[in-house]
Amino acid sequence: MLSRSTLILFAALTVAVTPGSTQTYATSGGTVQFTSRVPLHTFTGTSRNLTGEINLGTNEVDFFVDLETLRTGIGRRDRDMRETLETDEHPFAEFTGRLLTSFDPSLRGRQQARVQGTFSIHGVNRLLTVTGTLEQTGSQIRLVADWEIRLDHYNIEPPRLLMVRVDQVQAVHIDALLSRR
Repeated sequence: MLSRSTLILFAALTVAVTPGSTQTYATSGGTVQFTSRVPLHTFTGTSRNLTGEINLGTNEVDFFVDLETLRTGIGRRDRDMRETLETDEHPFAEFTGRLLTSFDPSLRGRQQARVQGTFSIHGVNRLLTVTGTLEQTGSQIRLVADWEIRLDHYNIEPPRLLMVRVDQVQAVHIDALLSRR
């Protein structure tokens, strides 16, 4: 017969190692980039403040970025971008969804990952499937993914550079190193 204190310790350890808690990886310093094109010119906006987590126990993912942290290298263009995205009203872009593929942290090398969920920006939520890779690197997981969005799908009016509009299609790239929580 186990003592009451042993049972309490066992219960506490069981709760401490539930799949959801031990299989959650998080980051607050991932990178997100978008690439915009106009005829004869391309520019990139970057933020190193991608925040999010992957729960391998439940397959849930949630990532967001404060759009005020995006930088293109030109202050005026950054202000125009924040105005276009209306960051005063819609300060974040977020993706929440579920892994459709499994990930085995015991394997080395990149593993294909597909996630389906809701991408939200500018007050608009749209279902999106994103393909990328997950890779165990020591005690961390590296996430890399690329996808495209159309500005008009999110009620964003493309800005003009001189007399030319920025292309409707924006390439998005994320790269994050996630640590076990």
